[in-house]
Amino acid sequence: MSDQPNQAESVAQPATVATPPLLSGVAPARAGSSDTLVQRRAVALAEIVLCSSVPTQLAIALILRFAGWTPLDETGQLSLRYVMALSLADFLLLLALMVGLTRAHGDSAVELWLGHRPPGREALVGVALIPAIFLVAVVLMNSLRVIAPGLHNVTENPLEHLARTPAQAALFGLVAIFAGGVREELQRAFLLRRFDDLGGPIVGVILLSVGFGIGHIVQGWDAVLTTGAMGAFWAVIYLRRGSAIAPVVSHAGFNSLEILRVLAGGQ
Repeated sequence: MSDQPNQAESVAQPATVATPPLLSGVAPARAGSSDTLVQRRAVALAEIVLCSSVPTQLAIALILRFAGWTPLDETGQLSLRYVMALSLADFLLLLALMVGLTRAHGDSAVELWLGHRPPGREALVGVALIPAIFLVAVVLMNSLRVIAPGLHNVTENPLEHLARTPAQAALFGLVAIFAGGVREELQRAFLLRRFDDLGGPIVGVILLSVGFGIGHIVQGWDAVLTTGAMGAFWAVIYLRRGSAIAPVVSHAGFNSLEILRVLAGGQ
């Protein structure tokens, strides 16, 4: 926005435009930036790719390979040690990247993720959402298996064997809570804001939910559709409330219930 001549203090300021319901609690785009729209879009796209987990996990996997760590154990199954190292390292690296990029734009990571609502109340909202999201996931997954059984192309989730014993469940629970519930929801909030200059929040919800679902393709196409729908749900909750606390608590709680379900089934 170009500089305007100084005006008298008595001149009234323009009226504030009402924020659409979907965006309530989320800071508006930085319209006053001197960057051109093309530049802002290029930067936003680059940040989406950088913080998508693809380049960071590839880099970490390369380091682990040089260190002699392999994704599979001696039985040919996914290695819990490898999954923990990759997931938690990616969590820490992404967190540093997102905080650094947010500050580089002159924004606050605290405001981005916590918003202005009371944290305790947001946590309670997240707890209240856990049974609902768990029920929705169960109903949707089983409905897909009835309506389109061909989508159930993975008979056994390869991640489930990582939580067969109490000790494994406890370790994998750390991954599910921090690299799953916390990292994925902070990441979702950060990436949604990048769509301020790339079509808006609706485009962000759709594209990120598709990507979130595809990220679970190792669990089967029915899992892709189910997790994609869950990702859209958590994205809308963030946009409506302007805080990532409820999605984080809900997501972490859902993952914890899933691990308890697998543990109970393996005993």
